[in-house]
Amino acid sequence: MGPDSDAPLSAADTILAEAAVSAPGEVSGEGEKPVLADAGGPPAESPPAPEPASSADSQPAAASDEQGESPAVEGASAEDPPGEVPEEELNPLESLGVISAEELADAVNEAEAATEASAEPVTVTDEGIAAAPAADPGAQAVPPAAQGQAPDAALHQNPLTAPGLTEKLAENIARIETLSQRLLRAVAGKPMRAASIEGPGPELYGSVAQAWVKLATEQPARLIEQQVRYWGDTLRHVAEAQGAFLHGFQAPSGADTSDRRFKNPLWHTNPFYSFVMRQYQINAEAIRKAAADLQIDNEVERRRVDWFTRQMIDMLAPTNFLATNPDALVKALETEGDSLVRGLENLVRDIEESGGEMIVSLADRNAFRVGENIGTTPGEVVHRDRMFELIQYKPLTDQVHKAPLIVFPPWINKYYIMDLKPQNSLLRWLIEQGHTLFVVSWKNPDESFADVAMDDYVAAYLEAMDRALELTGERQLNAVGYCIGGTTLTATLGVLKQRGEDRVKSATFLTTLTDFSDQGEFTTFLQDDFVGGIEDEVARTGYLSAKLMQRTFSFLRANDLIWGPAIRSYMLGETPPAFDLLFWNGDGTNLPGRMVTQYLRKLCQANAMAREGFEILGHRVHLSDVTLPVCAIACESDHIAPWHHSWKGVAQMASPDRTFILSESGHIAGIINPPGKVKYGHYVSHADFTGAPEDWRGHARHHEGSWWPRWAEWLAQHSGPMVPAREPQLSLAPAPGTYVHETA
Repeated sequence: MGPDSDAPLSAADTILAEAAVSAPGEVSGEGEKPVLADAGGPPAESPPAPEPASSADSQPAAASDEQGESPAVEGASAEDPPGEVPEEELNPLESLGVISAEELADAVNEAEAATEASAEPVTVTDEGIAAAPAADPGAQAVPPAAQGQAPDAALHQNPLTAPGLTEKLAENIARIETLSQRLLRAVAGKPMRAASIEGPGPELYGSVAQAWVKLATEQPARLIEQQVRYWGDTLRHVAEAQGAFLHGFQAPSGADTSDRRFKNPLWHTNPFYSFVMRQYQINAEAIRKAAADLQIDNEVERRRVDWFTRQMIDMLAPTNFLATNPDALVKALETEGDSLVRGLENLVRDIEESGGEMIVSLADRNAFRVGENIGTTPGEVVHRDRMFELIQYKPLTDQVHKAPLIVFPPWINKYYIMDLKPQNSLLRWLIEQGHTLFVVSWKNPDESFADVAMDDYVAAYLEAMDRALELTGERQLNAVGYCIGGTTLTATLGVLKQRGEDRVKSATFLTTLTDFSDQGEFTTFLQDDFVGGIEDEVARTGYLSAKLMQRTFSFLRANDLIWGPAIRSYMLGETPPAFDLLFWNGDGTNLPGRMVTQYLRKLCQANAMAREGFEILGHRVHLSDVTLPVCAIACESDHIAPWHHSWKGVAQMASPDRTFILSESGHIAGIINPPGKVKYGHYVSHADFTGAPEDWRGHARHHEGSWWPRWAEWLAQHSGPMVPAREPQLSLAPAPGTYVHETA
């Protein structure tokens, strides 16, 4: 800093001031600093001599470098809380079983912060994510080219002209060229798909164009006002930036610091980056205003325009580009290009592993092994057919309830979300409560499953029930359905009712939707152009790819699920965190072609089960066909299966015995919430189902802790007396079986 400054200029400020402000002609000779390097005062006619190493102004910054700490370079702090989750609407398509976008985004941010300095796998514990080990205090933050110099010289050395850096950069450039060839080959492997599955149809563009013409014709003054406002904001911003440059190398004050993308202090202290950030915010607001002013009467098209507007704004953020991302630039300079090479290696790996798709890895794919460090509850595969494996778990008590219990997970994800580890395993806990437990592990479909429909899944439910009853010698059992597993269980119960069968004593629904009357955020994807594109895709391949679904779902929270992880992995060269929940979320399964078309057209778009009835196995089933005892657990902040929509489905069932429990938290955390730690509470109400969901909530009472014990009491009432524990009598393979290891 200049002689009149109160604080020393950090190493990051010096690097980026030189990189962003200096013109190429201002650098001459080895190690010389550009004219504007002294940012504390007006430009000098010649470069000042370096301050002595013992100068008081240089000591704090030099000490920071020696300890590997540079506050101006830090990204998101591990101590920063995750962003608040906004209230959203129903997401019917995502109710296939994936973790909610909001919940997944919070998990990504939490895991990234917790594993920032750790190479060891971490797991979700009852108290959160395991803490990462402390960083090595002796780690060097000074670039290799500057090591051995006096602290002040190392601080103010221009990395672009440091001795020895050119050879290292040349080596990294050669590596980048080699990796670029691999990248081109990987991208060339991307499958060709119909345009309708990659973007909206022409109807949406026509609607937007029509709305713009209408606005221009009927209210031309509004368009002029929009443009004049944008010009005024931009000119005012340019003037402020010029003033910042003229009156010391400082950014204008009063910048908005709430956006987590701009947490690096350089966005607020360096006038160049402050200018870029503020202009992006001005541009984004202008785009939002322009879209909001379009007169679009159709509510569906209004939602779609708003959604695509957000995507465009998020994509154009300056943090997504190397030249305007100070975190990436500083790290690239400090590592002499190594971070960019590692980032390109990460990018090539992701594209190669995704078959040509660019899907950002959210977790270290090599950190976990199902059956070894997750999904370890002991059991045996007692039945296997084309659709599923049936696992019977070994008892952990001397006596068990007479009626066995069978769990049907969703088939868009693997069942082991309920068995990540012993401390939070719902499956293990059920065994400890004295239940003979069976769980279905679904087959991962391929092109041979093209004709598999919802009928086949309901038939598989019936087959799994038959095998569980046969192996235990019982006539009745209790059934549990999770997410779409519960939706299909509802259809199965309707078939049994119409056939006059009573093999199921009671049914439990975990975060289950049966009424799809509101499409919420998925309005964009559930229109005929996108659904038609999916139909074309499954007609070509026979199935809907898990990778395609993962990519689509990520755009619900693009900043947290696409751009943020891409920046950390591809620009900063970081390894994805070793986090079991994110590992499970990335371990998706394909969907059979005919089944996914039925689900989207009949259940999501037509809402058949809540309206005219859903055709299944020769029966037209309706929610009113469910007449047995029902317990439904919904989650307060669930954005996949919002609790009030789950409540509406239960309200339409005809069972005289209906229990509804509202858990705190979201689609995953609200369900995987073991007792023992008072983490999330739950609500119960004595109100009936004749009113509205809000009426039920108005009479509800909050209870501390997990809902699991309350459900255990309800389940025990429908499970019969205790009998000697049953060991699995067959073994085709030890749990977790073979189907769970199949990758999409």
